[in-house]
Amino acid sequence: MEENTLTAPVYTDENIQTLEGLEHVRLRPGMYIGKLGDGTSADDGIYVLLKEIIDNSIDEFRMQCGNRIDIILDNDTLSVRDFGRGIPQGKMVAAVSIMNTGGKYDSKAFKKSVGLNGVGTKAVNALSSSFSVQSFREGKVKRADFQDGKLVQEYDLGKTSEPNGTYITFIPDTKIFGAYTFHEEFIDTMLRNYSYLNTGLTLTFNGKKILSRNGLLDLLNENSTSENLYPIVHLQADDIEIAFTHTDQYGEEYYSFVNGQHTTQGGTHQSAFREAFGRTIKEFFNKNGMELSDIRNGLVAAISLAVEEPVFESQTKIKLGSKDMGKDGPSIAKFIGDFVKTEVDNYLHKNLETADVMLKKIQDSEKERKAIAGVTKLARERAKKVSLNNKKLRDCRIHFNDTKGDNKLESSIFITEGDSASGSITKSRNANTQAVFSLRGKPFNSFGCTKKVVYENEEFNLLQAALNIEDGLEGLRYNKIIIATDADVDGMHIRLLLLTFFLQFFPELIKKGHVYILQTPLFRVRNKKETFYCYTEDERQDALKKVGANGEITRFKGLGEISPDEFIHFIGKDIRLDRVTLRKEDAVADLLAFYMGANTPERQTFIVDNLIVDTNEIE
Repeated sequence: MEENTLTAPVYTDENIQTLEGLEHVRLRPGMYIGKLGDGTSADDGIYVLLKEIIDNSIDEFRMQCGNRIDIILDNDTLSVRDFGRGIPQGKMVAAVSIMNTGGKYDSKAFKKSVGLNGVGTKAVNALSSSFSVQSFREGKVKRADFQDGKLVQEYDLGKTSEPNGTYITFIPDTKIFGAYTFHEEFIDTMLRNYSYLNTGLTLTFNGKKILSRNGLLDLLNENSTSENLYPIVHLQADDIEIAFTHTDQYGEEYYSFVNGQHTTQGGTHQSAFREAFGRTIKEFFNKNGMELSDIRNGLVAAISLAVEEPVFESQTKIKLGSKDMGKDGPSIAKFIGDFVKTEVDNYLHKNLETADVMLKKIQDSEKERKAIAGVTKLARERAKKVSLNNKKLRDCRIHFNDTKGDNKLESSIFITEGDSASGSITKSRNANTQAVFSLRGKPFNSFGCTKKVVYENEEFNLLQAALNIEDGLEGLRYNKIIIATDADVDGMHIRLLLLTFFLQFFPELIKKGHVYILQTPLFRVRNKKETFYCYTEDERQDALKKVGANGEITRFKGLGEISPDEFIHFIGKDIRLDRVTLRKEDAVADLLAFYMGANTPERQTFIVDNLIVDTNEIE
């Protein structure tokens, strides 16, 4: 037999390593906080660090210890001060630096907590260049300082006049996260969600008070972007709170929470609520023929559940996997089902006007569904052609609903127009996580149309199928939907037409932060030694100063003009994305009517008054 002539890498005892302390967290941060990011997305790691610290303070409040949490952001430094019991001082250093050490294994000290594995604060410590913790208990203070997860100074126990509680200050490590920037709006949203779930708690963010008196009722009121068809129904009991209403928007919209944790990807509790709500409404109206999709079309709802020792599908706790309420408790499905069946049924019997409005909404949805039934079957058959590596969709290997853990947060799809642009992105992309969907010409203006247009228009039908959102966001295959069009008038128009489509028929995609605009450079400025890609006129002027008199300027007029070798710089780790946001004050219906409706004198005046002439085009 011939000997194997290939030489394998050396593999000896020296290759076997035991990582000390928090080294594993620093080596594999994604296992503990999901993706890293640069702060431009609400789920980036720097916000997860803050959340982990606040979760502990929330647990103190939920144990009826302290009703205020102060958060301060000063450049890249975050501080969190709660007024709970304070970490037991004899074990404080261990509690923030030794993995699988914590007080929440003991159900007597913490019940229905979100942090149960002794990981959260340790991960923050490990991933911070500077981390300081102080515990105030009964007139005594204990302090310890860390760098890169390693203890640099532990102070003796001292006297203090500070009230009980814990004070933690940290700076996310640029060696781990790279260059990052905190965006206050993401922190503000996070804190508002905490306030809705913890009535009686006051949070302050850089001195601004955030509190809620009506829980999930406030959440729906403050996040509604469509007019409610009937007053929000708000029901609660021990361990459960729900709020819901119907609107004229398409689809379903949910906000779900477990033990104060925002489960952005839902889970067993959200699925149980959807099923229980549909079943209860069907039974209330005594109409077994009702379709669940009609019952839930336009539904906007929130559910908060308190569960003993919850099990999440990943360390970042964005999807609940628990089947039961606790060790000896009922199943989550039964607990939610019994509550919804009793309380929602009772409410509708006592509020017949609300029941009448709800029934009309369901009947209207049924009529529209039946009106388009003839085209949906053919549309679904056509959509099956959107398969891997065909001309329309160049898919990626990781799908949003095909993987477990936090890697799915990295999946994205570029929606672009034209063969040259899609070709450049396809050749430059990371095929593991980035897909490309190619539009053919300008999309149809869907403003004022019914959902029938989604199935009749081939582009929209195939896009819906590629995203897998026909039945809601639970099947969404990509975490980020990135609109990648040219930075000219035509590109802007295509962008508006796509946004109109999403706002009309899938507003939750935008509300949940899944839709982005790709920023691509307008200019390339270079000399023989250096190349600069400039996204603004100011960046172009700065680049010209650096390259000197011999600098060469290229004006990119379209994505197709950028070679794949260059494009890789714009969709890789340095990608620039603008997240599309949707707030109550945006008045979506009026906004769409003004920009995408009939051509009115008011819009013509607006265009003339806001016309900007690109002098670089004239040159």
